[in-house]
Amino acid sequence: MTSDISVFGGTGFIGGNFCSMYPESVKISREDRTPKTKQVLYFISTIHNYNVFDKPFLDIDTNLRVLIETLEECKEKDVVFNFVSSWFVYGQTDTLPASERTHCNPKGFYSITKRAAEQMLISYCETFDIKYRIFRLCNVYGTNATKVSVKRNALQHLTEEVVNNRDINLYNGGNDIRDFMHVDDVCRAIKLCMEKSELNDIINIGSGIPVKFGKVMEYVKTKVKSSSTFNSVDPPKFHKVVQVKDMYLDVSKLHSLGFKPEKDFWEQIDNIIAGRFK
Repeated sequence: MTSDISVFGGTGFIGGNFCSMYPESVKISREDRTPKTKQVLYFISTIHNYNVFDKPFLDIDTNLRVLIETLEECKEKDVVFNFVSSWFVYGQTDTLPASERTHCNPKGFYSITKRAAEQMLISYCETFDIKYRIFRLCNVYGTNATKVSVKRNALQHLTEEVVNNRDINLYNGGNDIRDFMHVDDVCRAIKLCMEKSELNDIINIGSGIPVKFGKVMEYVKTKVKSSSTFNSVDPPKFHKVVQVKDMYLDVSKLHSLGFKPEKDFWEQIDNIIAGRFK
């Protein structure tokens, strides 16, 4: 039952949507580390690789220290700890789509600490006999996305720029590949995995469909008859160091549970466009 889920990080974009979709969930306050139920769903995390410039300890403190503080409160409580991770842990790989068995080689503080969090979680849970699952999410989008910028939810940010006839820069001519899934489908997939997926396992959550970023922007431009110019630019040095050019996920394991997305990507781009006009 959904009411059996303690949600840590329920005020963020994905966690907030999950709690809205499943309002019986128990939303744990920001400073609380103690689960109230047997099922734990843990969203607490930083959101991008750029904190190293002004807050170099933020990723470490948030993604690792707070996680261990929470796990300390889970000992001897017979919980299942469902940890929300990211495709960023894979890093750049020539093995696409990336499966749960693909070697991880993350770059950047966010990416590295998310992978370290996975490994620390597994070690801690094995040490203290805590059951766990790890969910590696694709790029998540939605009309109610928060803190939209080039650093986070770039899809929505650049859509807004094109809708408003502003010129945009596209790395590598817009040929970079991403795996997009609507936040509602992501929340549905998480819920399904908590009900049906194996314990002590990792599972990718995504569409499994590679989409070129430039193709999406061209669609937006045509749809709104925008006068925006798209400039092909080389990624800056930092982007080349920490970011990944191409990524999409092998979601065979997710589909084996019977999951099917309900949201059509292009219809949802239309909804984002409509939202930007308001």
